[in-house]
Amino acid sequence: MKATDIRPGYGIKVDGKLCVATQVDHRTPGNLRAFMQIKYKEVLTGKVLEKRWSSGDEIEVFTLDKRDMEYLYSDNTGATFMDKDNFDQVTIPEDTFADSLKYLAPNASAVILFYENNPVSMELPAAVELVITECPPGVKNATATNQLKDATCETGLKTRVPAFINEGEKIKISTADGSYISRA
Repeated sequence: MKATDIRPGYGIKVDGKLCVATQVDHRTPGNLRAFMQIKYKEVLTGKVLEKRWSSGDEIEVFTLDKRDMEYLYSDNTGATFMDKDNFDQVTIPEDTFADSLKYLAPNASAVILFYENNPVSMELPAAVELVITECPPGVKNATATNQLKDATCETGLKTRVPAFINEGEKIKISTADGSYISRA
């Protein structure tokens, strides 16, 4: 497939490694030839890398099977997901997803990417809602300044929240960088 036809979410092979394209930019810098700047994630290692191809380059593409699944629980055998279409349960080793599981509370939805019936990656929604389980007490009238404090969510995710947030509150968190967005 030509580099100009690649879209985010496509499975591509880069230097013989399975990768998923996460961001694709077509750039035409002034009087130079156009090129494609593709940010991709290596499936096995989870590394996010970037590479530049000329517009006419051929890139090897492979098909990823996307399944809408529900996260049930984690134990020492791995994370258990249920397929929403046929209700089959699949236990996946936790190291397959790196830190992505910290954004999923039980019964949350996620899209799991499979390659030849093996789970290789997970697509998270842009933001998730989690409950704060641990943080220092809130300060009244703390909305005038942008003071942040450490907080731990129900999944073990650590983030920084404004001073007026208390334990037990549900907040919205960005899955891109783990930052606080708003109250839920």
